[in-house]
Amino acid sequence: MSRQRRELFFVWNRRSLKEVLTDHGLASLGDSYVNFAYSLALSNRKRTPEGTKVKGSILAEALRRAGLREHLPSRMSRHALADAAEALMVYAWLSDCLTLNECVKALGKTDDPVDGFTRVLVTAREKITLP
Repeated sequence: MSRQRRELFFVWNRRSLKEVLTDHGLASLGDSYVNFAYSLALSNRKRTPEGTKVKGSILAEALRRAGLREHLPSRMSRHALADAAEALMVYAWLSDCLTLNECVKALGKTDDPVDGFTRVLVTAREKITLP
């Protein structure tokens, strides 16, 4: 186990995909990670530093398109779905399943942020090993 993994002990107590997707702490941390990754992708495309926030509606739709909605309780708000997407993306990064560079590349391959985030979420889900 790497030193980084030992220091991030709060990540390793998730036993299921549903636990990751509904973790409010991961979602909070994921909000910063997602905005940073998307800002880097935009900066690469525009060839100038760019800082931006990702709308919840974009993340909620990407979560649906990635086929992850079925892992969540019914009757969740768009905000809660966006939180789930953020939680999964940061968990994948913290778990060394998806690098920041992979995320930025996927987001930079399309002008449609929903498509970009859908790609990131599908990749994250495929690489994460949870029961």
